[in-house]
Amino acid sequence: MSEFTTLVKNRRSANKFLTDVTITPAEIDEIMSLVKFAPSAFNLQHAHYVVVTDPEAKERVYEAAYRQYKVKTASAVVLVFGDKEAYQSVERINEGLLHLGIMDQREYEHNNAQVKAMYESGGEQFKRDEAIRNANLSAMLFMLAAKDKGWDTCPMIGFDPAAVQEIAKVPDSFVPALMITIGKEDTSSQRVRGYRKPVGEFVSYNTFQASKS
Repeated sequence: MSEFTTLVKNRRSANKFLTDVTITPAEIDEIMSLVKFAPSAFNLQHAHYVVVTDPEAKERVYEAAYRQYKVKTASAVVLVFGDKEAYQSVERINEGLLHLGIMDQREYEHNNAQVKAMYESGGEQFKRDEAIRNANLSAMLFMLAAKDKGWDTCPMIGFDPAAVQEIAKVPDSFVPALMITIGKEDTSSQRVRGYRKPVGEFVSYNTFQASKS
């Protein structure tokens, strides 16, 4: 079994963490140094993370997450936001390719104009969908990278988005995608992994085929 296969199979959603375990900014940054390689549409890198470790702020997030115990015991709560206006940075994102000669001036201007036109013509719903889609791609890599570094995580959607946005002081141009608790799992009450569908139940080739139960 490859190291990656082992990593994927060992990653679990932790519902309870060991208390009084600290995660440092340096440890978070080490994880994020891998997360930055996550794919994103047009390399716009929509994701923005707010890592909550301050006890008072964490308590407020706990309340916003409907007092879920995993938030209370986690070493940190990672709030994942997607930038609805990420496309506005396309010139800066592509500038390096221009200076390296990978893009010429014509390609640079044409590419940037196309990206902006796509997002602006798509409207607010498309911008929001793209922000969440790309933030979630990044978040999955965060959870795998965290596990590789010995940390356990749990992705969460059970929280008040408006409250979380206010707590983190995040501008309205960013949309909350999900919340991730991180720490060392308390395995004393770990449940058996839930049912996983066999491949044939969720994979079709060429055209959709409903699974037969």
